[in-house]
Amino acid sequence: MLKEERQSLILREVNIHNKVLLSDLSIQLEVSEDTIRRDLQELSDAGKIIKVRGGALSTSYQMYSYRENDIYAYQEKTVIAGKVISLLRDGMLVLISGGSTNLEIARILPPDLRVTFLTVSLSTAMQLLDHPNSDVIFIGGQLSKTARISVGGEVVTTLHDLRPDLCIIGTNGLDSDAGITDSDWEVVTIKKAIIRASQKVLVHAISAKLNSVQKIKVCPLTDVDILVTELNPDHTSLDAYRAADVEMM
Repeated sequence: MLKEERQSLILREVNIHNKVLLSDLSIQLEVSEDTIRRDLQELSDAGKIIKVRGGALSTSYQMYSYRENDIYAYQEKTVIAGKVISLLRDGMLVLISGGSTNLEIARILPPDLRVTFLTVSLSTAMQLLDHPNSDVIFIGGQLSKTARISVGGEVVTTLHDLRPDLCIIGTNGLDSDAGITDSDWEVVTIKKAIIRASQKVLVHAISAKLNSVQKIKVCPLTDVDILVTELNPDHTSLDAYRAADVEMM
């Protein structure tokens, strides 16, 4: 495999899953970790990724921009955001996590919508503050430097005492058998607490994440009430998820 092709595949994995591990890429691409390390350094020097110890992060996950070219799968994420917003009603208490799709949801909320949002994401909270008629409650704690959300036992305890009507979370891995998965232990812990607290669980993901599995399980598919992608709900790619009695949007 040529270096350009390999780096293109690495960049795609980083953008889809927001975070990748050097060891996983080495196995996936069947090259040495030293080769992957050099690739990550070159991609980082070009400003295409953020290199961290043991792997890399997506630039779009770290810095939100309204310019279409700065956001991976911008059109797909905008479609997803519109579908999610169609479920929101005045008077709801909604728990929303972080990520570029949730920021897009916050950005395009109808101005007359009256919802109280709870969030562990500082960037999501800041975006929601621009909404004229919705209230925002930030659940604070130690901030993860990679995921940019509040983490730790205090946050989990606070979430335990909540009972929101709906939670809105993204995922880095989505598979009909493995369920919802992620690669960050602290993020998984918070997502589990969010799911346990919520009366209804909405998970969204671009279709490129379908049938992908990360190292740590968040929950089985049976814990998810609604799955939102940019695809038509009847698309054949969603058949296995539909069979698990999850509502498709």
